[in-house]
Amino acid sequence: MRWVLCTWLVSLALAPAASAVEPSEALRTLFKEAWEERLREEPLFATAAGDHRYDDRLPSASHADLERQNAESRHWLERLAQIDRSALSPAERVSYDMFAGRLRDDLTEFDFGAYRMVLTAEGGFHNDLARMWEQMPFATVKDYENYLSRLAALPAYFEQETALLEEGLKAGFTPPQAVFAGFESTITPHIVDDAKKSAFYKPFESFADTFPKAAASRLEARGRQLILEAVVPAYRRFLDFITHRYIPGARTTIGASELPRGQDYYRYLVRHFTTLEVTPEQVHQLGLEEVARIRAEMQQVIASVGFQGSFAEFLHFLRTDPRFYAKTPDQLLKEASFIAKKMDGKLPSLFGRLPRQPYGVEPVPADLAPKYTGGRYVEAPLDGKRAGTYWVNTYALESRPLYTLEALTLHEAVPGHHLQISLQKELTGLPDFRRFAYVNAFGEGWGLYSEHLGLEAGFYTDPYSNFGRLTYEMWRACRLVVDTGLHAMGWSRQQAMDYLAGNTALSLHEVETETDRYISWPGQALSYKMGELKIRELRKKAEAELGPNFDLRAFHDAVLANGTVPLTVLEDQINDFIARAKAN
Repeated sequence: MRWVLCTWLVSLALAPAASAVEPSEALRTLFKEAWEERLREEPLFATAAGDHRYDDRLPSASHADLERQNAESRHWLERLAQIDRSALSPAERVSYDMFAGRLRDDLTEFDFGAYRMVLTAEGGFHNDLARMWEQMPFATVKDYENYLSRLAALPAYFEQETALLEEGLKAGFTPPQAVFAGFESTITPHIVDDAKKSAFYKPFESFADTFPKAAASRLEARGRQLILEAVVPAYRRFLDFITHRYIPGARTTIGASELPRGQDYYRYLVRHFTTLEVTPEQVHQLGLEEVARIRAEMQQVIASVGFQGSFAEFLHFLRTDPRFYAKTPDQLLKEASFIAKKMDGKLPSLFGRLPRQPYGVEPVPADLAPKYTGGRYVEAPLDGKRAGTYWVNTYALESRPLYTLEALTLHEAVPGHHLQISLQKELTGLPDFRRFAYVNAFGEGWGLYSEHLGLEAGFYTDPYSNFGRLTYEMWRACRLVVDTGLHAMGWSRQQAMDYLAGNTALSLHEVETETDRYISWPGQALSYKMGELKIRELRKKAEAELGPNFDLRAFHDAVLANGTVPLTVLEDQINDFIARAKAN
């Protein structure tokens, strides 16, 4: 028996390694191990994904940690290359390619030093931390102790992030100084003299009736102590650094091309955010063509309402007539809620598969609102006690026109981000990294496509609302022109603002905040229009090839069937959908 066992062990040891693990199994194992590593490295992401094993810690963002994580990305890429891609199923090859693409992008961004530029005109990590409790459970003593541990760790995390910003200052790798006007408003709300006024105090405002009273008293007292002795001082030091060191030392140029290796960096960002092999010059030209097309449609709407005046005068009329603006925050929220609920009732006519997770409508938090966009979708774990949230910005009501509210709601709530992201989380059979991935060109392209879908669902019956839809589409077309203009063609901030103000009915406040967003987040604004154009192109192709057998619900289900994917992958999937429909 010993001889047989030894012979078997020797033969096992001498067997070729490649035959020991079948490629599909090797791929699944790699994905699982890499996912576990990501959850450990990014505890806040783990919490948001519904995994609460690391709720007691914050990420480590020291330069040494980033170096180590970069080496780990290289390690995963090397392991992936050892798997025979040709032996995988078509679905597995998509996952293989997406994972490899993400790793290569991580390595590229580290090489450029993008980790040193962690702030945008809207805010940064300091805003996200103030709402980390929203993703956490608070049912047990341990849950609260986890949160207290995070509060205690916050000063060290701030120091690490500040050190990266300092590194960016020394290298000239910062957002432009021009976008930071009023940035202190994203920090000062967290500098309080009463812990109960802090956003971080929210979990301590109430405990479940069954929660031990002595423990609740102890946890609440410790929470107040940490807020005043750890959290507030960290924000105070950060405010001092931002106002006296970072903003004065930030670069005075505007475009990403002015960063170290900036031209190459921006060309990478264009490919990253569009998922297409296109150049800034090609995107710019496409934007000009789209602006001209949409402008012609806008002129038709102006003629239909009998307005006597120029295009600029019509925009001034929209921006200044009180009838187009809510009187109170509640009125704006109620209007948004009505539109969202109305679209809920239309969804079965447009989709065969709908998500189980609900969503709510809330105002943008006060500490973000002054520098924030008009609205945004905030996702939530499927197994959590909070629904997804459609945020509506109720700050400066005179800059939040009602005529764009239908388009905004369809983009951020349904059939836009909430529907797409919730369906993706419910997918089975995908590796975890794909269930929680977000490809901007797909997600934002779907959001913009959803705005146009409102026409087929009976929205925009008011001509001013239809003009609002067109101004939102024009806004995204202008982004192709403005983003590339700013970051590749030497445009000034004022030039970009003038272009947006002259071609859209956005309020002048939004024109300014949007321009600063593009300046501080180069490339991301391209994803909307590029993605929407691809989805509409694929739909047109499916309609032409399938004729009377084209099923809109089936088409939409096919677009969303595999979660967020690069546009090249989406094209392959829709071609397969067309072929299957023909065969049937």
